[in-house]
Amino acid sequence: MINRGDIIWLGVASGVTGGMIGGSMLGLGIAMILEGVYAGLLLICIGAPCSALIGWLMARRLAKQLA
Repeated sequence: MINRGDIIWLGVASGVTGGMIGGSMLGLGIAMILEGVYAGLLLICIGAPCSALIGWLMARRLAKQLA
């Protein structure tokens, strides 16, 4: 059974990992654009969906424990 602590840790873990991965993709993309490599726009555009994907995968794993 899922308790309140599991949900809190899911939020903390997905927020931290999502912020780290999304932030690093954003930083690398901006650095690439400043150097003249416009493929860095790709990293900037997919940074937020990639960070949200991690939280979604963690929530699915937690939801499997419910059944």
